[in-house]
Amino acid sequence: MTKLLIDGKEVDVPAEFTLLQACEAAGAEIPRFCYHERLSIAGNCRMCLVELKGSPKPVASCAWGVRDCRPGPNGELPEVSTKSPMVKKAREGVMEFLLINHPLDCPICDQGGECDLQDQAMGYGIDTGRFKENKRAVEDKYMGAVIKTSMSRCIQCTRCVRFTTEICGVPELGATGRGEDMEITTYLEGALTSELQGNLADICPVGALTSKPYAFTARPWELNKTESIDVTDAVGSAIRVDTRGREVMRILPRVNEAINEEWISDKTRHVVDGLRVQRLDRPYVRDNGRLREASWAEALATVAARVKAADGKRIGALAGDLAALEEMFALKDLMGRLGSVNLDARQDGSLVDPKWGRATYIFNPTIAGIEEADALLIVGANPRKEAALVNARIRKRWRSGALKVGVIGEQADLTYKYDYLGAGPDTLAEVASGKNAFATVLKNAKNPIVLIGAGALARRDGVAVGSLAARIAAECGALAEGWNGFAVLQNAASRVGAFDIGFTPGGGLTTAQMTTFGTLDVLFLLGADEVTVADGTFVVYIGTHGDRGAHRADVILPGAAYTEKSGLYVNTEGRLQLACRAAFPPGDAREDWAIIRALAEQLGHRLAYESLAELRHALTAAAPHLAAIDAIAPGSADDVRKLAALGGTPEKSAFASPVADFYLTNPIARASATLAECSSLMSTGRRLTAAE
Repeated sequence: MTKLLIDGKEVDVPAEFTLLQACEAAGAEIPRFCYHERLSIAGNCRMCLVELKGSPKPVASCAWGVRDCRPGPNGELPEVSTKSPMVKKAREGVMEFLLINHPLDCPICDQGGECDLQDQAMGYGIDTGRFKENKRAVEDKYMGAVIKTSMSRCIQCTRCVRFTTEICGVPELGATGRGEDMEITTYLEGALTSELQGNLADICPVGALTSKPYAFTARPWELNKTESIDVTDAVGSAIRVDTRGREVMRILPRVNEAINEEWISDKTRHVVDGLRVQRLDRPYVRDNGRLREASWAEALATVAARVKAADGKRIGALAGDLAALEEMFALKDLMGRLGSVNLDARQDGSLVDPKWGRATYIFNPTIAGIEEADALLIVGANPRKEAALVNARIRKRWRSGALKVGVIGEQADLTYKYDYLGAGPDTLAEVASGKNAFATVLKNAKNPIVLIGAGALARRDGVAVGSLAARIAAECGALAEGWNGFAVLQNAASRVGAFDIGFTPGGGLTTAQMTTFGTLDVLFLLGADEVTVADGTFVVYIGTHGDRGAHRADVILPGAAYTEKSGLYVNTEGRLQLACRAAFPPGDAREDWAIIRALAEQLGHRLAYESLAELRHALTAAAPHLAAIDAIAPGSADDVRKLAALGGTPEKSAFASPVADFYLTNPIARASATLAECSSLMSTGRRLTAAE
C-alpha cells in the first residue's frame, strides 16, 4: 500500500492504482472521457488532469501510476490537488478544445440527458468560444443493424476501438488518418460481427455511437425504469427495462460483477421490438381447422371438456425455455391432480436427470469463478453462441495469460486462442485416459474447469458423454476442496429451475415421446415453441407469441412475457433471480400462473394459492433452496463423482452446438425485426457494407 495526500486528505491505496483511482478512493470526482474501468488506458482526452506537487504542469491522472509519485525532499507524502485553480483552468482549456469541432446538436442527439460531454460541459464549459473557424465535418459510417453513427460528434476517445478489440475480441474498429483527418471507422464500412456490439452505445461518452433501433423514440426523462433480469439465455444478465406507458422502449445493462459485469448481449438488448409484434392478446379456439377468437370462459371450457374426457396418463405438459418457476410449479401441481407424470422442460431432448444431483446440471465454478481458472476444457459447446457473456468472461481471463483453453467439438471462432483437440467423444475418451496432451494441462492446473454444453447432453449418448466429462473432472483435480470445476452450460432460462422443482418425467413420457403420434390425448405447451407435435393430439398453448406452438395449437391461452410479470428464474450457475414486471400484458392476456389456476378451477381442482405470494410460499416449501434471491445453493462434488461412475459407450458422431443462430433462439427474438436483420447479416458469412 502507498500513502498519498489528496486535497489535504491522507489515503492509503495499492501501489498499482492510477492517480485517478486513488483520487476517487479519497472521494474526489475526476471527469474523464477516454478512461473506462474495464478497458486499457489510452490517456488521450486529458480531461482528468490533476496537479501533482513538484510537477511543472498538470498530469493525466488516468495514466499516472501511484508508484510513480515521488515523495518530497524531506520525505513528505506525494501531494495531489484536484480542485486547485491550475486544475480548473486546465480542464476548462481541454473542454474548450473538445468543443471546437463538436457540432453541439444536443436538441436532436439521442445521447441527450445521458451524455458525459453534456454533463461535464456544465461544469467546465464556457458560454462563448474563441475559435471562429469552420467546424470539422465527418461522414457517418455504416456499422450494421445495431449501431447508428454521427461521427462529427466523435472526440476520438477510442473507447469503442478498445472495447471491440479487448472485450469483444473482434478488432473491427480502428482509427485512420492523423490530426484533423483522424476518423474512427470499420475501414471498409462493413457491419460489425460481435454479439456484444450494442454496448458501444453505452460506452460512447458523446453521441457519436447510439442505438439505431432506439433512435428518436424517447428521452430518458420520459421513461420509467425497472430493474430486472434477462431470460433470452441462461446467463441471467442484470438489466434495466425502460418503459413509457405500457410499452417497453429499451433494455439496458445493470452492473453485476458476479454475472455480466456491465455488458449485455445484442439479443438481450434488441429483443425489445419482438415484445410488441406477433403478440397473442386474446384466447383462440380452433373450429373446422381454423383458429377463431373466443372469450376466456369459452376457451377454458373447451380445454376442460377435453381434459375431463381424457385419461390422466394420456395428458402431458411441456415447459418452454422462457417459463418462470411459478407457472411451471403451478402446472406441475395441476398435472399431479389430473393423475399425470408426463412433464418435461427439456425441449432439446436432453438426458440430464435431476435425480443425479444439482451439481450435475449447474455451472458449479460460477461465472465469476472463471477468473480463478487456469485451465478450461470446452466439450460440445460454443459459448460465443450459447452464452455470449460467459464467453466474454472466458476471454477476459484468457487475456490475462493465466488460462489455457482446449476445445472438443466445433472448431469455431471463440474470440480467443485455444487448442483444438478434436470433434467428438473419441477425443474426449483420449483426454479421460490421459493419452491427450491437454490431460496433462488439466492435471497440472490449480483450478481446472471442464465445461460441457447442453448440446452434448442432448444426444442419444448424452449420459455416456456426461459421465465421461465428469470422470475427467474427478481425475484432473477439478473436484477439490473449495473448488468444483464441473460446469454445465445451459442455454435456456427455465432449464435449471425446472430441474430444481422436478419438472421432468420422473417415470413419465419424455418430450420426444409426448410429441409422437398416438401417445397423448391432450398436451399443454407452456411457451414451448421449439418442438413439433404430431397430429392427433389436442394441444393447449399458453404463451405470448404466434410462433410454432401457437400455429399447432387447438386452444390458445395468451400469457405474459418476462417483462410483463414478476417471475423467478434460476440461471445456469444455479443462482435464483427475480424478473420484475415493467409493463402489462396486451389485450386480454394474463399472467401464466393465473391462467393455470383458473383452468384448474374450471376442472374442479382448486389450487391452494390465490396470489403470487401464496404460490411462492408453496414453491419454497417444496424446494427450500429456492428461498433466497441472488443466492446459489451449491451442488455436491459427490454428485459429479456418481455421474462419472455411470459410464456408458458414447457414439462416434461429432459434437454440434444446439444454437444454430445466436439471434433467433426463442419466440420473442424471432418476432424481432432488428434481430432478424442481425441474423441475416451474420448468415451471409461476410460483413456486408452499406451499399449492399
